[in-house]
Amino acid sequence: MTSSRESTAYLTVSCKDRPGIVSAVSGFLFSKNANIIHSDQHSSDPVGGRFFLRMKFHMNGIEDGLEEFRQEFAEKVADKFDMEWNINPAWIKKKTAILVSKFDHALMDLLWRAKRDELHTEITMVISNHDDLREAVESFGVPFHHVPVEKGNKEASEDKILELMEGKADLVILARYMQILTPKLIDAYPNRIINIHHSFLPAFVGADPYRRAGERGVKLIGATAHYVTEELDQGPIIEQDVIRVSHRHDYEELKVLGRDIERQVLSRAVKWHLTERVLVDGNKTVVFI
Repeated sequence: MTSSRESTAYLTVSCKDRPGIVSAVSGFLFSKNANIIHSDQHSSDPVGGRFFLRMKFHMNGIEDGLEEFRQEFAEKVADKFDMEWNINPAWIKKKTAILVSKFDHALMDLLWRAKRDELHTEITMVISNHDDLREAVESFGVPFHHVPVEKGNKEASEDKILELMEGKADLVILARYMQILTPKLIDAYPNRIINIHHSFLPAFVGADPYRRAGERGVKLIGATAHYVTEELDQGPIIEQDVIRVSHRHDYEELKVLGRDIERQVLSRAVKWHLTERVLVDGNKTVVFI
């Protein structure tokens, strides 16, 4: 049985908007006898704005000539339009590393989805500053690394994390990793670190937010998945969702609902990143779904 991912690739483009971009890209693919399976585009402003394009295409034999294909696309199309672009194979699973502390709900959901190939990725490792989740992670056949974070010596811990992930992580997921990353780690994976956190209306920061939200009688709780930048929790947002709650929900019920929405939002964000659906535009994202 032939996989739908065989001989299939994703092409993403970002550049200054001008006439002829779609024609040039489509014409190039036609010249290579490639079949466009899906195409989506967006212009932030047709006069002087940015143009964004995502295509999924099938081309027999591209597995053996991908680098030559990329070089020819650069010379004939991308350079002409001053594009930021990527051509990534759909048949190769990206490597993912997960960082986690003690909360396991997002982690276990990702492990389960990856095992069922709902997320087309190879989870190469789970790294934690606590040892609590080792048995649960290793039951999935995934390597678990305990890297404690000592107060005042976070740099040493992150050096170890970077060493573990070198060559083994195309994507890093913070599945409730309760540590603030240093610029060194963030800079090593620009727009390739995804974080998940709760979103309350109104917002409650700090410890025990579900209890304080319940005390205030919130009517909506939710979650936000975003790329990590040096400005805490201010990176480009990939996905958000909310769920309605009421005075009938007690503290424990709010936590259960919150964990559930966090799992859903994070898994969608990760899936969209893995399938090249997210293009970053400054501190915003264009998400083709």
